[in-house]
Amino acid sequence: MTLSGADILVRTLIEQGVDTVFGYPGGQIINVYDSLYKYQSEIHHVLTAHEQGATHAADGYARTTGKPGVVISTSGPGATNLVTGIATAYLDSIPLVALCGNVPTTQIGTDSFQEIDITGVTLPITKHNYFVSSVEDLADTVREAFQLAQSGRPGPVLIDIPKDVQIATCEYTPAPPVTADEPVSAPMAQVEQAAVLINAAKRPFIYFGGGMIAAAAQEEMLALADAIDAPIGCSLAGISGIPTDHPRFLGMQGMHGHYACSLAMHNADLIISLGVRFNDRVTGNRSKFAPGARIVQVDVDGSELSKNIPATVGLWGDVKKTLQALLPLIRPSQLPGWQSVVAQLRQEEEESLDHRPGLTPRNAILALNERLSPSTPVATDVGQHQMWAAQTLRFCQSRRFASSGGLGTMGYGMGAAIGAYFATGERTVLVTGDGSFGMCLNELATAVSNRIPLVILLMNNGVLGMVRQWQTLFFDKRYSNTVLNRSTDFVALAKAFGAAGETADTLEELNAALDRAFASDGPYLIDCAIEKDEFVLPMLPPGGSVEEIITKVGD
Repeated sequence: MTLSGADILVRTLIEQGVDTVFGYPGGQIINVYDSLYKYQSEIHHVLTAHEQGATHAADGYARTTGKPGVVISTSGPGATNLVTGIATAYLDSIPLVALCGNVPTTQIGTDSFQEIDITGVTLPITKHNYFVSSVEDLADTVREAFQLAQSGRPGPVLIDIPKDVQIATCEYTPAPPVTADEPVSAPMAQVEQAAVLINAAKRPFIYFGGGMIAAAAQEEMLALADAIDAPIGCSLAGISGIPTDHPRFLGMQGMHGHYACSLAMHNADLIISLGVRFNDRVTGNRSKFAPGARIVQVDVDGSELSKNIPATVGLWGDVKKTLQALLPLIRPSQLPGWQSVVAQLRQEEEESLDHRPGLTPRNAILALNERLSPSTPVATDVGQHQMWAAQTLRFCQSRRFASSGGLGTMGYGMGAAIGAYFATGERTVLVTGDGSFGMCLNELATAVSNRIPLVILLMNNGVLGMVRQWQTLFFDKRYSNTVLNRSTDFVALAKAFGAAGETADTLEELNAALDRAFASDGPYLIDCAIEKDEFVLPMLPPGGSVEEIITKVGD
């Protein structure tokens, strides 16, 4: 059949199983939006308040489903407004397809109105990007983009489509949905080397991240942990990868990770790394990181092997397939001495936790936990509230935590929560702070317009808390531009958007507010008062090591 480029684009999206897209229209993408109108019974478009919010929504959709999220924008400022969201997805290996309109090919390079070289702009933050100069190439380009976004190490792909390509016509032949490249195990020789190290280990530790979740390798990882009697920790991106209450799970590791997890990793004689980077927030001073440990590193991206920490054995392959090849070579063992060490670390962690009564950050998240269902998605922004949430939230189901780790994008959470709702149809939670929330609160309009049952826990301390914490500890309390001094009434603001809201100044008020929020059928904001000098602890000093871990103010 003969179709316009715009119709081919939308038909190809439907062909690829896309049922929801996020975006914002404009002049150079208007033909695509006309086609979306034609096919609205087959594909749902979510109109956001800003293109950045649309990209974060597509990201949240992808994190929650594992399928590529799709975002659409016009040219010029519409396209450049996608950049932060694309970079967020790129740094966290999230599959995303960004579709941009552009000026007609005859005007490319003339500084035409709203012309921008978006492929050039996004080259460093995409797996690949395309400029489509012919309508005959459009359908296959979209198919290739979807395959690339979800194959190997997932990530964002951008397609730039000039307006005349959207208008031009050609023959369209439907095709089956593309699938990701077939995953493969690491070479057997390396698997055998890893098995020798694992079988000899007396203090093994398994460390996983988003790559384990992307590979759906939970069953194999837990089988390995049981076989070798190993504790398990994760990166921020790994949260929700296994149930939080699993007896082997010690929680998040790193700068603000759980005490027991960070110390167990530090004391291990073997670290088995599954789909996770050893970035600076994990290692601290790399010369002092886990000095007695050998490293078995499994990653689908070969460039990550030994990039930050030398791997004794690096296994380039899919995490699930590689573990399936490894497990038959493992000799089951029990390590009571190692388990005794881990139990002692757990006890020390419990004693170091903040057990104060009242409306503390930890108590606020514990109150939230009581109301989460096993399938509730939770998104966060970036800052102290993000770390409090990462440390304390409880999850039963994989892919239920969406948070910007690699880029650390303040303002990410609102869009991500919206995307998570459209992915699951579940009541969704956003944990945010007053600094982060102020960056993209315009997406409240999107949540209200779509009657999203969204609970917003706004942990409001009136400051940029994480930076202020650093200023307190390392800059002699020189609070340069971290006291916000804003008189914003967030509850009144929420109501102005059409949402419900209330303040909570005590734990009793918070519990009552959470009950009302979880019973609401639309967005509900709780402005929760937090003291400005609350800290996220434990904390490794920047560039420090586990030996310098701070567990209380004054350490």
